[in-house]
Amino acid sequence: MPKKVDHTKRKILIAEATWNVIIRDGLEKATVREVAKEADLSAGALRHYFSTQSEMLAFSMKLVSDRVRERAVGKHYTGPPLDAMLELLCEFLPIDDEQRIEMEVWLVFSSRTLIDKKLHALSRDVYLEMKQAIHQVIDGIIQLGFAKADINKEMETRKLHALIDGIALHALLHPDEYPVENMMNLLQSHLKLLCIDKEEHA
Repeated sequence: MPKKVDHTKRKILIAEATWNVIIRDGLEKATVREVAKEADLSAGALRHYFSTQSEMLAFSMKLVSDRVRERAVGKHYTGPPLDAMLELLCEFLPIDDEQRIEMEVWLVFSSRTLIDKKLHALSRDVYLEMKQAIHQVIDGIIQLGFAKADINKEMETRKLHALIDGIALHALLHPDEYPVENMMNLLQSHLKLLCIDKEEHA
């Protein structure tokens, strides 16, 4: 009897192979043929799941955002509220090997969105999801009574979003300058700037 193939796992295998090729050889080498070789599949077998390179790249890009979302939603946050907020925001930073790989791939994909409409639409969706998560953090600071009286929710959401993107980019390009401790200290310092002067937030 032929072995039953789990098609979802096979697509994820292909996506991860795509990541490997991109990180090792660059996006231009992430062709159907090269990715199939990396995944130990024939090109024909790969095309059974993705008929075009664009479809393959779109799925691979979406897998990055799906994994970030799953970690953020599935994590059990404990401790003081600001610490929990910091932990959530760290999901968007390359704080370990897994997240560094994901973000390196995402950075490469982001350049592709300028010419691939399918990837551009996906990138926009992910941007809005991340913005919403950051908006919830800012709103949480306000609802808990931690925020300074003159805080502008929309402006602070955009500032924090830009800060996180900037930290992530610099950490990928200059990792020696941005170890995990530095990344977390920058975020923590910014969150404290948004708050009234209290020694602790229980």
